[in-house]
Amino acid sequence: MKANLLTLILLLGPQFYAQQMGNSGFENWDNLGSNQEEPTNWSSFKTATGSFAAFGSKQVERSSSVRSGAAGSYSARIWSKSTLGIMANGVLTTGRMNMGSSNLSSPDNYNYTVLNDAAFSEALTLSPDSIVFWARYTAAASEKAGMHAVIHDQFSVQDPINAASAPYVVADADFQFSPTNNSWVRFSVPFTYTVNTGLAPKFILLTFTTNHIPGGGSANDEVLIDDVELIYNTVGTTNPVSNQHFGVFIDEENRLLLTGFEQNNQLEIFRLNGQLLEANSVEKLQGRVLPSGFYLIRYAGTGTKIYVP
Repeated sequence: MKANLLTLILLLGPQFYAQQMGNSGFENWDNLGSNQEEPTNWSSFKTATGSFAAFGSKQVERSSSVRSGAAGSYSARIWSKSTLGIMANGVLTTGRMNMGSSNLSSPDNYNYTVLNDAAFSEALTLSPDSIVFWARYTAAASEKAGMHAVIHDQFSVQDPINAASAPYVVADADFQFSPTNNSWVRFSVPFTYTVNTGLAPKFILLTFTTNHIPGGGSANDEVLIDDVELIYNTVGTTNPVSNQHFGVFIDEENRLLLTGFEQNNQLEIFRLNGQLLEANSVEKLQGRVLPSGFYLIRYAGTGTKIYVP
């Protein structure tokens, strides 16, 4: 029997390990030192599409400014720039920018996932509860930088989300933050899951900008970004079993495959609305067929979400 991609690995104890994003610490860079410099797996104006793409300037670079205790040596610096009276916010995205209009608030300006190009898309197979990142934001006290993350299925959605994209959005996290007084600050933003049922979390489109308003702020406003992380929260802390791993898989026929569990212990399956679907021994739930959707698996007081395609 060939199982599909690992749905989750659960460690009952103080940590939970799950799927993360590529180059989330901004240690790897393409075209370093050139006008085309961008972090690997991320993009900005220099690789934009659209009729105004030729006017895109370099507004992202590698920075050696990192917070105390950071695992890596670098962060990503984005900054705003004024050209002929037009304020271009610094932007960094896992998708690709489209510069379709000189009117900064035009719907022809957006970021989008390029499904068939790993350089402009970030694949996802799990359902995170929140997104965490570190930032150092320098601007006037009244300004706010922006972070927007869109989880979507196998459809090339755009951000800002338009009417064509909305039916394919699984969840999003939208956040604005004020200047950080020259200090690194950790931000945690929960995802809000939509009512679009039956959708698979296939991609995440994540964007940071020096101002959440197109054309807002002033020239040389800057945001340093580092250590972006997706969080898959556990629920409850009753009787955690330290250093013991438990695997939950979904095979090609949507059957539940459980590894590392005590066969006689009870496991509970909830729908995300809190409805208890089934509570039974691990032995009896082994091979249980689950309809497509999101579920919460709970065992020994700890649990997490899974998605069944």
